[in-house]
Amino acid sequence: QVHLRESGGGSVQAGGSLGLSCAASGRTFTIEALGWYRQAPGKQRELVATITRDGTTNYADFVEGRATISRDNVRDTVHLQMNNLKPEDTAVYYCYADTKVVTTRYDYWGQGTQVTVSS
Repeated sequence: QVHLRESGGGSVQAGGSLGLSCAASGRTFTIEALGWYRQAPGKQRELVATITRDGTTNYADFVEGRATISRDNVRDTVHLQMNNLKPEDTAVYYCYADTKVVTTRYDYWGQGTQVTVSS
């Protein structure tokens, strides 16, 4: 099992920047990818960015060029830096871990951290 603990988030004005961090614990050697999803009120959870163990990144179109995801495989942490934030970025952001045990994949989620962007 993997546990994810998020930090960061909060309130910021449009155009500002924010960083989210997530620390993984437990069976971290099973983690293939780490990342962030978000869910706004009344909307489905959506991918923001992911990063694999070898550093391959994937970004949603809506944050391309405004966000950078990074990972520390020694400390088992992932960081999402978001710049030029927009009110539509307001959502609960969830840390995500994609793990693999032999051939079975398991997903783990953090509890979520609120990001509020005011205009």
